[in-house]
Amino acid sequence: MLRFRQMRTLQKFASVHANVHNHYNHERHLVDRQTHKQRRSAALAEWQALVDVTPVSSSTWN
Repeated sequence: MLRFRQMRTLQKFASVHANVHNHYNHERHLVDRQTHKQRRSAALAEWQALVDVTPVSSSTWN
């Protein structure tokens, strides 16, 4: 909370984060590892498609 200088920014972040977390969070302890990884990969791909983000390799930022 200390990283947000304006309350409006914090509220916007918290609102979006809560919605995304609820939509994409799959109960890890209820599924096996392989199924969990498949679901997380699918959720990440859907999220990237929604925000139109292309993955950037870490070597680009060095």
